[in-house]
Amino acid sequence: MAKAKMKQVVVPKFSSEVEEATWWDAHRSEVEAEIRRRMKQSKPLTLSSLPHRSEPSQPITLRIRKEDLETARRLAARKGVGYQTYIKMLLREALAENAARK
Repeated sequence: MAKAKMKQVVVPKFSSEVEEATWWDAHRSEVEAEIRRRMKQSKPLTLSSLPHRSEPSQPITLRIRKEDLETARRLAARKGVGYQTYIKMLLREALAENAARK
């Protein structure tokens, strides 16, 4: 009996944290199956090796007050993400809100 070919999981772009959490919750079994499948392969599995739709990012330098950075690090840790990811999420949400108002 031939194995059925499993559909590859593609992680989309998310416009909010709620949308992302909902997607991961709805696709948990497929992602877990993909992780198990890749663990059987010889190449190591990383989040970056999962296919996702993203545009290249532009590195920049920002000066941020030390207190704000510490707050961002603390809040990011509570959410289980890196502080740079957390700051990008906040910026993306604020930009989307401001763009919607105009």
